[in-house]
Amino acid sequence: MLTDEMKRIIEDSKKTGWVLEPDAKKLFTLAGFDVPLFAWAKTPGEATSFAADTGYPVVAKVVSPKVLHKSDVGGVILDIENDEQMRGVFDRLSSMEAFDGIVVEETVRGVELIIGAKVDVQFGPVVLMGIGGVGVELYSDTTIRMAPIERKDVHSMIGCLKARKLLEGFRGAEPVNMEILVPLVVNFSKLVMELEGVIESIDLNPVLCSSTRCVVADARIILT
Repeated sequence: MLTDEMKRIIEDSKKTGWVLEPDAKKLFTLAGFDVPLFAWAKTPGEATSFAADTGYPVVAKVVSPKVLHKSDVGGVILDIENDEQMRGVFDRLSSMEAFDGIVVEETVRGVELIIGAKVDVQFGPVVLMGIGGVGVELYSDTTIRMAPIERKDVHSMIGCLKARKLLEGFRGAEPVNMEILVPLVVNFSKLVMELEGVIESIDLNPVLCSSTRCVVADARIILT
């Protein structure tokens, strides 16, 4: 499953100890996952050009080897509506330590999930799934299984979530498409097994799931 390009991304990231978001998104794209349309913009002009082609509103996120938790430092800006706002966001984010451009991406809506993995010293890769976004620490609504996992395991994990009704269509909302979500988690488990020797952990948070897509909106890969 690992292509030469995926291996190169991992190898080039060893100097920082983790994979920068645009490279992580590229890796997951190569692995067959759905990610937002995005660009790694190094100038305000590149950012506004991509946003104009994709269509506002867009999301912007700082890229820096010194900023691992972007939300904690105000490094994630949602609902940017026009070129003027985009230039202001670029200027603000460019003041952050070791600034290396920004990720500009399409706005995607859906139920926020976290899908993650950690390589346990004793048990090997363990896969986690739960309610994601900023609510992951607030609600602690997650469940884990040892990898590799199968479709039945994913259904079991979903059934263990206290907020599973959000996936089933809460208060008239369209339910999440399980024919997309379930294979995504299974394939994530397979990828984690292949990366076991080089990773410490992976967090996909959020994965935005709807009736039509399950999109890896952010990805953090910590290397051994």
